[in-house]
Amino acid sequence: MNITACVIIPTYNNAQTLKKVIDGVLIFSSGNDVIVINDGSTVDTTEILKQYDEQIILLTNKTNKGKGYSLRKGFEEAIRRGFKNAITIDSDGQHYPEDIDVIIKQALKYPEALLMGSRNMDQESVPGKSSFGNKFSNFWFWVETGQKLPDTQTGFRLYPLEPLKKIKLFTTKFETEIEVIVKLAWKDVKIIPVNIRVLYDMKERVSHFRPFRDFTRISILNTYLVTLTLFYHLPLRLFKYIKKKGIFTIIKDEVFRSDESIFKKSLSVGFGVFMGIVPIWGFQLLVGIPLAVLFRLNKVLFITAANISIPPMIPLIIYFSYYLGGFFVSNDLKFQSMTDITLQSIHANFVQYATGACVLALITGIFFMALTYITFLVLKFKNRITDKT
Repeated sequence: MNITACVIIPTYNNAQTLKKVIDGVLIFSSGNDVIVINDGSTVDTTEILKQYDEQIILLTNKTNKGKGYSLRKGFEEAIRRGFKNAITIDSDGQHYPEDIDVIIKQALKYPEALLMGSRNMDQESVPGKSSFGNKFSNFWFWVETGQKLPDTQTGFRLYPLEPLKKIKLFTTKFETEIEVIVKLAWKDVKIIPVNIRVLYDMKERVSHFRPFRDFTRISILNTYLVTLTLFYHLPLRLFKYIKKKGIFTIIKDEVFRSDESIFKKSLSVGFGVFMGIVPIWGFQLLVGIPLAVLFRLNKVLFITAANISIPPMIPLIIYFSYYLGGFFVSNDLKFQSMTDITLQSIHANFVQYATGACVLALITGIFFMALTYITFLVLKFKNRITDKT
């Protein structure tokens, strides 16, 4: 190999395909750089691995620990031996070892990047559960990192090992491959997809992925990662982005984006104003940002508009909310003095305020949406006049 990389092959009961995979990988080996982790496999696998005593580095789990556990063990061994990169390849035969050369060529261009072997998941031989699982994983990776990848479940990857030293991995099964790429993305490691081939329609291939059990684990992991994203990594990304470009430049760029319709920009502003007033103080952005992402609204315009609830505006919002609520809620327990404050009166006045806040949020949101729409139309008309003259 032309870079200081090793190949990591985790295996569990893939006796029918393991020899072919190892033989294919050894073609590209310069010696003592292939790490195989036997994850508690049966006697058949052990006998196969004995044939490669002098050619591979063999690590063994006494019992089946999971693919993620084996990968983490392989990473630790690779780092201990001084490798800078590690290529992972599955032992079930779905990958072509010859594509290592494709990965290596890209690694020479991007030595510090995570390279993801991107499979063609649209071909007929790909099982439906694999295609769905990949789309499911791609979506949540985008939510958690803001980046889009065509294949987040591929096992054919090249990892930069230096940033791996700085992250902590907790999972041990298939979900580890999701956890590691999300956390590397959070560390600003560049992630590059590389087209590779994939072979699914073969009788020898054995997959140990169990849809219900493993999807449950992946869902739990995604819940954890999304929570971290909302409370820490998304605000951090926004802060870095704002610091780099400047808030006014960002808003200006988003306002004049040519690839987004006037309606969507106006809807983003209106929804931002609505969420800024709706009575869920402290949670407006926490609720609003995921909804803005879900409905593909302009997030910058949404966040800008949501800041209608800045401190100087809060007394006015509360006053008009309470005032409007009086038209919809009968409240005979208004505060006149400190002696009027009881749990019943607090509840009655809060209901009046909350009702009015929802009404105010809806009216104001629609108003600002219409105002923004009209403003954009006027600007568009003026630009056309200017262009003609």
